[in-house]
Amino acid sequence: METCSMSFSGNMEDEYEKFIRRMNPPRVVIDNDSCKNATIIQVDSANKHGILLEVVQVLTDLNFIITKAYISSDGGWFMDVFNVTDHEGNKITNEEILDYIQKALGSETSFTTSMRSVGVTTSTDHTVIELIGSDRPGLLSELCAVLTHLKCNVLNGEVWTHNTRAASVLQVTDEESGLAITDPKKLSIIKKMLCNVLKGSNKANEAKTVVSHGVTHTERRLHQMMFADRDYERKDECCSEKERPDVKVVNWYDKDYSVVTIRCKDRPKLLFDTICTLTDMEYVVFHGNVDAEGPEAYQEYCIRHIDGFPVNSDAERQRVIQCLEAAIERRVSEGLKLELCTTDRIGLLSDVTRIFRENSLTVMRAEVTTRAGKAMNTFYVGDASGYPVDPKIIDSIRKEIGQTILKVKSTPQELNQGQQECPNRFLFRGLFKTKSFCNFGLVRSYS
Repeated sequence: METCSMSFSGNMEDEYEKFIRRMNPPRVVIDNDSCKNATIIQVDSANKHGILLEVVQVLTDLNFIITKAYISSDGGWFMDVFNVTDHEGNKITNEEILDYIQKALGSETSFTTSMRSVGVTTSTDHTVIELIGSDRPGLLSELCAVLTHLKCNVLNGEVWTHNTRAASVLQVTDEESGLAITDPKKLSIIKKMLCNVLKGSNKANEAKTVVSHGVTHTERRLHQMMFADRDYERKDECCSEKERPDVKVVNWYDKDYSVVTIRCKDRPKLLFDTICTLTDMEYVVFHGNVDAEGPEAYQEYCIRHIDGFPVNSDAERQRVIQCLEAAIERRVSEGLKLELCTTDRIGLLSDVTRIFRENSLTVMRAEVTTRAGKAMNTFYVGDASGYPVDPKIIDSIRKEIGQTILKVKSTPQELNQGQQECPNRFLFRGLFKTKSFCNFGLVRSYS
């Protein structure tokens, strides 16, 4: 009887929360008049855990720049105010986009489930491959070579590297059908071969390959994967402390909150990265203030753990600091930015990354996108030995790939002035120039 009573009570509570949300659907106000240089978006809604991340994710997925934000979610009500611009610093005036914001944030269904924005939905259009393992020069080239050999086409995806670890989420299709890969035998071979490439010669470090049929929010999954892989645990202290984000956590005992403050160089999607990490660590942001109008961003959050308690030990405090530092650093645009735009074809990504590898360049981060038959890829590359990138090598690569196809978005001189590369960034740097990593022997052994 006691169990039934508890179950009934829980169901009643869920129904009550649904009733409250139906009676108080989210209200979105978009104001282009009050602020001279930004569009103000205000969202009011019944509160629930994760709602802040959902709102921030919608705005981030629209590629808005969030210059200011005010957050308040104490009690049963949530209110958030954002000042946003486009990447050129202009207000958002496109009526279709404004209408989309109203529908995405203002509908009652948008916050009754997180499936649409941060979860996974079934799909037959592509197969999602999640990879995580030790970072090393040429790794992306090796993985792409295996996928091409297995007649898989990479449509979209991202690759992140941080603290000697590499993670990737790729959307691939079968070369023949153009759809998701459904053959269990082929899926098993893909997992086995990719996992072998990720392990390389470093069998001690765990490598993981997960294959699924679905639509994943790539950036959130990358944060979750690297967090689960404990990339926030620093094994190499060679980098200067001043290069790290300034993250502090103190307790506000009068209000029973922990206060998190973050100061770091501003960049797009910074707010998403920090909110995503706090949410996945099961902390609730009750109040917050964000200011990113200058070159430096300032974020302040009053938080408690989902169990209702503030940070209650020094070990927990250090873990929060380390995890937020890692969340900020994962997307830092190290390296020379190269943009590739051309007609998509099978093996394109494999060919481009092979050329990088053969010219002693390593990919630190990558964004792969295919739209209407066009490949639009962004690579952040550096010298595999940790030295400044040689402009002559970049010129040579552009001539080989195509001057109009591959464009440099930051000059080698700018990179070299700001580059403070840790000398021990990669585990296999010495092997890079003396040994081929194509792994075609691996390919033949399982094909």
